[in-house]
Amino acid sequence: MAEKKKAIHTGHRGRVKEEFLTRGIEGWPDHRVLELLLFYAIPQGDVNPLAHELIDRFGTLDGVLDVLPEELMKVKGMGEHSVVLLKLFPAVLGRYLEGRTGPGVIIHTAAEAGHVLAPYFYGARNEMVYILCLDAKERLQGVRRISEGNNSSSDVTIRRVAEECMALRSSFCYLAHNHVSGIALPSPEDMNTTSVVRAALEPLGVQLVDHLVFSDGDLVSLRESEAAGQKRGFQLVHPGQW
Repeated sequence: MAEKKKAIHTGHRGRVKEEFLTRGIEGWPDHRVLELLLFYAIPQGDVNPLAHELIDRFGTLDGVLDVLPEELMKVKGMGEHSVVLLKLFPAVLGRYLEGRTGPGVIIHTAAEAGHVLAPYFYGARNEMVYILCLDAKERLQGVRRISEGNNSSSDVTIRRVAEECMALRSSFCYLAHNHVSGIALPSPEDMNTTSVVRAALEPLGVQLVDHLVFSDGDLVSLRESEAAGQKRGFQLVHPGQW
């Protein structure tokens, strides 16, 4: 009986893999995608119940991939190999997307800058600060990490921002950081930081285009928020207006 059950599961795994290779995962429910991932951490047995349990507990596939390792370990059936695999997946995806967006890409909007910057924040458990630098023709020169803080804050080192901008011979830059609270709404501190960074870069001939706040897949542009009347204290303009 045990051998028959093993053969059934082996056949099921083969069918799932074949379907993925021929059709992709479009239309698959989250638990089935997770089941396919778990095949490679748990080489034998039925992992479908475990996939369902993870989705039931954390809500969605991205919820499972973003949760802390120690929370994953609390789920019965999850071991070190499974946890490492699930945490590795978003990290590899971020590296992949980062590699596909190399220097020379033209950045005209906050959305385009956000597309480039988003992979740097995938799976981040601490608040992190990056700058995206452009040349005079708004071509991407590079993305640099400025700082990483604890679970709730990260100081922006103005000198580091200036040094990186000068090293990349930037004419324009975007400042970006994430909120680990799950809320992308800009804080008064974010607005003050923007003013300070902008003032520090102006004498260097570098214009701060925008300050972007990321959180759980959401993106908020402080420049666009200002235009909508949602913030006070500074004004940013697009390079084309200077």
